[in-house]
Amino acid sequence: MSETSDLKFATLAIHAGAAPDPVTGARATPIYQTTSFVFQDTDHAAQLFGLQAFGNIYTRITNPTQAVLEGRIAALEGGTAALAVASGHSAQFLIFHTLLEPGDEFIAGSQLYGGSINQFNHSFKKFDWRVVWANSLDPSTFERAITPRTRAIFVESIANPGGVVVDIEAISAVAKKAGVPLIVDNTLASPYLCRPKDFGADIVVHSLTKFIGGHGNSMGGALVDCGTFDWMKSKHRYRTLVEPNASYSGMVLGEVFGNMAFAIAARVMGLRDIGPAISPINAFLLLTGAETLPLRMQRHSDNALAVARYLQDHPKVAWVNYAGLPGDASYERHKKICPKGAGAVFTFGLKGGYEAGVKLASSLKLFSLLANIGDTRSLVIHPASTTHRQLTDEQRIAAGAGPDVVRLSVGLEDEADIIADLAQALDAL
Repeated sequence: MSETSDLKFATLAIHAGAAPDPVTGARATPIYQTTSFVFQDTDHAAQLFGLQAFGNIYTRITNPTQAVLEGRIAALEGGTAALAVASGHSAQFLIFHTLLEPGDEFIAGSQLYGGSINQFNHSFKKFDWRVVWANSLDPSTFERAITPRTRAIFVESIANPGGVVVDIEAISAVAKKAGVPLIVDNTLASPYLCRPKDFGADIVVHSLTKFIGGHGNSMGGALVDCGTFDWMKSKHRYRTLVEPNASYSGMVLGEVFGNMAFAIAARVMGLRDIGPAISPINAFLLLTGAETLPLRMQRHSDNALAVARYLQDHPKVAWVNYAGLPGDASYERHKKICPKGAGAVFTFGLKGGYEAGVKLASSLKLFSLLANIGDTRSLVIHPASTTHRQLTDEQRIAAGAGPDVVRLSVGLEDEADIIADLAQALDAL
């Protein structure tokens, strides 16, 4: 389907980017499990290699199964183009590889997934890409962090693990004033609960492994070009997009590809040379998951709200941080940014501190103790001893992963069974 502007979300989740296979008539998107593709002739090959025509060359760069997934994610996020890759971390890397030169800076909200904090603080140093930290809940801290070397701002729509909802619109205003793109990781919300473009985001990133795939069976990531940033206005800042490209006969990608130039550049300069390609089978599984995204996200959110209410009243629980609870610090932002629900992931603190958190995570039976979110199954982890272990105490607290914190990713089971499992584990403390 090419015309998607008038279709509702649930219809897009099933149909966007897809059509019956033109050769076999297969209704489900086939898994094109091939490394390479035959050219019509040498002229056709030359056009493909020169970016004068769209098509398939090699699965490291493009693949028909991947293309359907990209079309669907772009449609759900309201973007002009998307790029699907091997993981969410791969997508983040390609975003910054496209934007930054050695010595450049970007500002990131400290309420962030621990793996992203680690990637930004350590791995990016090898490229001399420099992160400056701000408070996701205080837009003024982003404004104060702007320097002449700032090239982007990065936040999560719903922060992992804390579950706080970020005021994307306010931070977008800071980015626009500085003339830099706003990047929003929308993994925890998914486009069903929140569409960052509507609040001023220029680039959206996903770990497709989580809620869009939804079944804990496949890895993938995606970046979405919202088509809202004019790269040619900042010629001194974004060389990959605005300078003549030697790989493509001096082509200026920002001029030729306009409002999808960022996604094209990330593919033909980043994915082409660095190579974190998504496999066709994973693209197929993620597509299948996307079809039920609206049904699953609503059930996730409804179950999570019921669980949060239960924990809020439990005598062994010190606090619950869930944006869907009236009185929560993020409640009003949740009603504005993601009014259909506050998602599946949230944290709570136990009065017994670190040791109680470790014991509770090990005592649950229905919940699986593992380092993932966004599965049909309910999941639990104690971040301070696992996902955020590599951070300092100060960094863990800033990220919402202090010693007493337990993170839940509430699944699709019956809410009574989820609560019963938590009750028996809490009783055992």
